[in-house]
Amino acid sequence: MLRNVAAGDLSPDAALEKLKYFAYEPVEDFARVDHHRALRTGFPEVIWGLDKTPEQIIKIFQAMSAYPCVMATRIAPEVYAQLQQHLELHYYEQAQICATTTLPSVPRYPGQIGIITAGTADLPVAEEAAVTANLCGFKVQRLWDVGVAGIHRLLNNRDIIAQSQVLIVVAGMEGALGSVVTGLADVPVIAVPTSVGYGASFNGLAPLLTMLNSCATGMGVVNIDNGFGAAMLAGQILRTGEKLKDLQLSEPN
Repeated sequence: MLRNVAAGDLSPDAALEKLKYFAYEPVEDFARVDHHRALRTGFPEVIWGLDKTPEQIIKIFQAMSAYPCVMATRIAPEVYAQLQQHLELHYYEQAQICATTTLPSVPRYPGQIGIITAGTADLPVAEEAAVTANLCGFKVQRLWDVGVAGIHRLLNNRDIIAQSQVLIVVAGMEGALGSVVTGLADVPVIAVPTSVGYGASFNGLAPLLTMLNSCATGMGVVNIDNGFGAAMLAGQILRTGEKLKDLQLSEPN
């Protein structure tokens, strides 16, 4: 393929399209690292730490060592203690994320992701979203503990809603905050139900159903406790906005 490109028989763009689905690397008999995911989707593969052994996580990190930033989610403190004996990692305990780099001081992409929580107990899921977005190169603005039980706390911070291009709303219990924020915002809202609550919250099922049944338009919903997925979706929304801007600038008047 490279010889065909060099000879002019295949364009670089056509070769890139073929390479997007070309390679993965087996890691013993338990994993296949998808090295070309960043080419296809814009973001590299991320290691799901839960239910993997520390030894498996270490070997996957080593297989991905050439990447500028490799991250793993759902890493408990005791697992990180074992990983750091073999790898040089940075750990974000509340988010339960470890990565080969620190959080960038300057965002790689324009735009801001606003992340809002209903309560302090929602912070682990919200921090998973925030750290994921930061490591992927996005600016994040946090607004914690502004749930509907004291709605004035949210209304007093409407500037964060106004300044953000995408919003992530993290809420447990009955999950009403997503609808409230969506009713105030003119940007996409990604609602994340959490398993925080008791009784009829059913470990996050109640807020999930509340968010899915919302009458506020412009809100999408990810799965229970899925802060990582919300951050990746928010990032794709911002990147798509940039693509549309570039397309508009390239089109003739």
